[in-house]
Amino acid sequence: MDTVAVVLEGPEKIAVRHLDLNPVREDDIVVEVAFSGISTGTERLLWSGRMPQFPGMGYPLVPGYESVGRVIETGANARHRLGEYVFLPGATCYKDARGLFGGAARTLIAPSARAIQIQERLGARGVLLALAATAHHAIAGGTPPDLIIGHGVLGRLLARITVAMGAPAPTVWDVNPVRRAGSFGYPVLDPEEDERKDYTTIMDASGAGALLDTFVKRLAKGGEIVLAGFYEERLSFDFVPTFMREARFRVAAEWKSEDLQATQALMRFGRLSLDELITHEHVPEDAEDAYATAFTDSACLKMVLDWRHCA
Repeated sequence: MDTVAVVLEGPEKIAVRHLDLNPVREDDIVVEVAFSGISTGTERLLWSGRMPQFPGMGYPLVPGYESVGRVIETGANARHRLGEYVFLPGATCYKDARGLFGGAARTLIAPSARAIQIQERLGARGVLLALAATAHHAIAGGTPPDLIIGHGVLGRLLARITVAMGAPAPTVWDVNPVRRAGSFGYPVLDPEEDERKDYTTIMDASGAGALLDTFVKRLAKGGEIVLAGFYEERLSFDFVPTFMREARFRVAAEWKSEDLQATQALMRFGRLSLDELITHEHVPEDAEDAYATAFTDSACLKMVLDWRHCA
């Protein structure tokens, strides 16, 4: 069995080509992918060659960990999954490429336990489940934020989930006027417009680690800064202001299965919407342009690859 896949051959070198797949094992499912998302955090670092070293890193590599599609074949122990529409957070099924993420392909093979059944009516919006669960994980680990840094997709999901969980609407900062335009149910400000300096929980979704000192100056005494982005540089902060505020730092890592379940419940009860977050779609044949747009165009919130007509 083989598949068409997006392959990062090296920094900023993208190809779309056939890859051989590993055999299907007893507990595996085979998913025909309909849509896959492009992450502007971790995948940007992979694309640019600035990704911190992780086990399994290297090129050639299939990116992507946000794929949705239908189970079209299974191993002997997973027959009950046949026909399900599922979300799959990547795969490691390739003979000739690394699958540290591995979701940007037409056909994926993965253990059945990694696939989460979702409603097919979500369509391309299904790729956002991992990011929504990541946002939930960041919020559920402590006090809901009253200030969010960054109004990209993660920042918007953090704000929406904060409100969906019954907390007061947070303030959001973004320096990009395009991302401040619109009506969201919460204020989106340029940081220079905000004079408040008593925020209890500041949640950074921007990955701008160099701004930690700026965040500390806006904290109330005993406040917390949550690092919900992904940071390529070494993080540091000025000790004295941090000491004076008795500030706390928390790192929010990957989502857990309970976060995904909680996110799906919020959606099921109509408290969380994934609408108006996907702004761009490309076919896989245009992957080079799609990745460049996702990483360089500030008007692009979320880029999705549509695999449905890929041979």
